[in-house]
Amino acid sequence: MEIRLAGIVNESVVDGPGVRMTIFTQGCPHNCSGCQNPETHDFNGGYLAETADILEPIAMRKYVKGISISGGEPMCQSEATADLVKKAKEMGKDVVIYTGYLFEKLINMAEKDPSINEIIQNADYIIDGPFKETEKSLSLAFRGSSNQRIIDVASSLSAGKVVVSNF
Repeated sequence: MEIRLAGIVNESVVDGPGVRMTIFTQGCPHNCSGCQNPETHDFNGGYLAETADILEPIAMRKYVKGISISGGEPMCQSEATADLVKKAKEMGKDVVIYTGYLFEKLINMAEKDPSINEIIQNADYIIDGPFKETEKSLSLAFRGSSNQRIIDVASSLSAGKVVVSNF
C-alpha cells in the first residue's frame, strides 16, 4: 500500500519514549502557525513509499521500542497509517500517533472511517491537538504546545473519557 511521506527518522529519542522510528506523513489541512514541519503541509509534496518496506530498518533492532507517526496529518492517509500501525504491532513495537485533531473528534471520525478506528484501537498513545504558537513551550516532553495532550488510548477507551499520560 502506498503512503505519501515527508521523511523518516530511523532512530529518534524526541518523538516518544525510548528509541523510535519516526515516520512523517505528507499533507496537512491544519496549517498551524509556527509549525515545526511546514514543508509537510503540501498534499502533493514529499514522495511515495510502500508501507510494506517502511518498517524493515527496525525489524531486527530490538532496542527500537516503537514507531511514532507524525506529519503532516497521519489521519489524512488513514488507510496507509492503519497499515503501518498494524505492521508495527505485529512486530511487537508500540505506537505513538501525532495528530492535529482532538481525540474526541477522532472518535467521531472513526464512526465513519474504519481505518481511523483501527488506528485508535491499536495506538498506545495519541498526542492530540493543533500546535498553538501562543502556548509553545520547550519544557514539554514530546509536544510543542501546552494545549496538546499525551493520551493513554487503552485507558481512555476503557474509561470512556480522555486519560492523559506523561508516559
